[in-house]
Amino acid sequence: MRSFCFGEKSIPPLPCPLFSIIHSGRFNSAVLFMVNAEHICHTKTCITHVYLKTIQMLLLQIATDSPTAAATTEQTMSLLDLLMKGGWVMIPIAFMSVVAVYLMVERFITISRASKVDTGFMANIKSMLLDGKTDAALSLCRSSNTPIARLLEKGIKRLGKPIKEIESAVENTGKLEIYKLEKNLSYLGIIAGIAPMFGFIGTISGVIRIFYNISLADNISISLIAGGLYEKMITSAAGLLVGIIAHIAFHYLNAMIDRVSFQLESTTVEFIDLIQEPTK
Repeated sequence: MRSFCFGEKSIPPLPCPLFSIIHSGRFNSAVLFMVNAEHICHTKTCITHVYLKTIQMLLLQIATDSPTAAATTEQTMSLLDLLMKGGWVMIPIAFMSVVAVYLMVERFITISRASKVDTGFMANIKSMLLDGKTDAALSLCRSSNTPIARLLEKGIKRLGKPIKEIESAVENTGKLEIYKLEKNLSYLGIIAGIAPMFGFIGTISGVIRIFYNISLADNISISLIAGGLYEKMITSAAGLLVGIIAHIAFHYLNAMIDRVSFQLESTTVEFIDLIQEPTK
């Protein structure tokens, strides 16, 4: 390793431990190493003392600048801070997202319960009616809180009346049960339609904000247009996201209701055929 020369005097090279400390990025440790070296070498030549002092000052400068640069590089933005940059339009979008989630969960649980029917339920009703145990069949229907049970209960209560009247009563009960399942589902469809529109309103508001800031400052810079761009993009993305989720949930829940409707129709046909069997 070469030494540094000032005129005729040569200055010894940096110690190997110091090179390893600097290479590892531990500048504060390097500074301490230099302070100890200076203390040991204070009796040496003045040139050596100046040499150590110069390196110590450079290391102090690097150690001071490094945390600042790291802090600047590590700046991040939380999700909440990002959403807040969307402006006032995010308030109705956030409200619609909460309502949509509530409706999705509540309707899913309700429809799932309505679609669950005991596989032997209809067979038990059929055997009881064939044996003339009408009261037992009614009790079994009342103990099962499902649309199919309520539909059969209505039909059993009409036994002895004309078939057309029984069929009409059963069909009306089925329509009423479907209406109950569709309760508040229309609001989910409304949210699916208007959430992207609120995002579009946020887009317009962001563009207006950009041009207004430019008109006040009479120049164009990133800092002037950043706020409007944040509002424009965040509201558009949020509105589309809420709208897409609500749209998918709306059609999925409607598909579940269609399956329950098919079960009610098949049960109605089976019940009408059952009560006509003794007259054949």
